[in-house]
Amino acid sequence: MTDDQLLRYSRHILLEEIGIEGQQRILDACVLIVGAGGLGSPVALYLGSAGVGHITLVDHDVVDLTNLQRQIAHTLANVGQPKTKSAARAIAALNPEVQVEVISTRADATLLDTLVAQADVVIDCCDNFTTRQAVNAACVQHGKPLVSGAAIRFDGQISVYDPRSDVSPCYACVFPPDAAFEETRCSTMGVFAPLVGIIGSMQAAEALKLITDTGSTLAGRLLMLNGRNMEWDEVRLPRNPDCSVCGSSVTTAVP
Repeated sequence: MTDDQLLRYSRHILLEEIGIEGQQRILDACVLIVGAGGLGSPVALYLGSAGVGHITLVDHDVVDLTNLQRQIAHTLANVGQPKTKSAARAIAALNPEVQVEVISTRADATLLDTLVAQADVVIDCCDNFTTRQAVNAACVQHGKPLVSGAAIRFDGQISVYDPRSDVSPCYACVFPPDAAFEETRCSTMGVFAPLVGIIGSMQAAEALKLITDTGSTLAGRLLMLNGRNMEWDEVRLPRNPDCSVCGSSVTTAVP
């Protein structure tokens, strides 16, 4: 670690739970962020400022004027440009040492199979059920921890799904792929601007805790926020032995 890095990350290094060793883990880490919008913005900015060595951003969308109400990685000057490139510029403005790989296409199973295998932690910041299931399946297949968040209207939720743990469920244990699911989008339902910042910041925190092996994660727990009253509820999540993705009858390949 250079003198400049020791200075830049000194507030992390001062933390007994992180220290120089933990910060070095952050510098060496590779994180995949799926979605560079409302949730992906604070995730990308906080992980970039914290010094995550390699960040891969995947998003097929472009910046729209309506995004600027909450997607803090983007500016008016970037309207019409790919969100991945806009977010990469925002990270570079904070910390030019971070290597950012941008993939401006939709995350499908084939792409995720490659990217998830390369990542230390995967963060789901997307806004559709199909992609969430594909991300989860790839994480189970490759044994990679998944930090999943969601936000709509005034309601948010966050959890960690860690296939390395025998007791942690996967996303499909909680939200089965074949379940009847009504897709809700902020373009039709609306979203309270700071809500995505709250959930996204917590996703970044869980990712850094996983990287540095600090404290206990949200694996096996689902936190739900009612933003109207700022009340949190916690639900314990058991693993489903009959899950179609991670169940005992399913064979997974973990490198």
